[in-house]
Amino acid sequence: MAHAALTEPDRLWSAQEVLLRPSPVPAAAGVYGWHFEMTPCVDVAAGRLLYVGIAPRHIANRTSTQNLRKRVRYHYRGNAAGSTLRLSLGCLLGLELRRVGSGKRMTFGKAGETALSQWMAENARVCWIEHDKPWTMESELISQLDLPLNLDQNRDNAFYDRLKELRAQARGRARELPISA
Repeated sequence: MAHAALTEPDRLWSAQEVLLRPSPVPAAAGVYGWHFEMTPCVDVAAGRLLYVGIAPRHIANRTSTQNLRKRVRYHYRGNAAGSTLRLSLGCLLGLELRRVGSGKRMTFGKAGETALSQWMAENARVCWIEHDKPWTMESELISQLDLPLNLDQNRDNAFYDRLKELRAQARGRARELPISA
């Protein structure tokens, strides 16, 4: 049931809709799925589910304070330092990753993050399902679905090595450049 709700949802939501106040995204725990009208991945069909995420995360008896609304909105308007989805998309789109602040965080800079947000507004659509303990679903979804933009728990995906390498190259270049303002 969760698979179909994410792979063939009744509704996909745009950035414009999600960023409204009040937002249609519930401030609840759950799983979200990202579909793309134009895909930045070579040999990956557009219009299908390419990434799933969960909110909150649960690691070592600790649960984050995130919820679906916070995470989905952050992916649409945040930065690469706080969104692995944005990091992957920006690298695939050829945006320049830069060290910012103290130099430990990496983003695409103001112009790059703005360009990425615009690209996502035009191409990314999201759906979600509420679930009290989404971390119990994450591994199953990643193992059973072809999700080329998920790296965590997804080493067997055909796109894994290419995406991992693109991200590593972008980080390597960023380390060679001066810290961006």
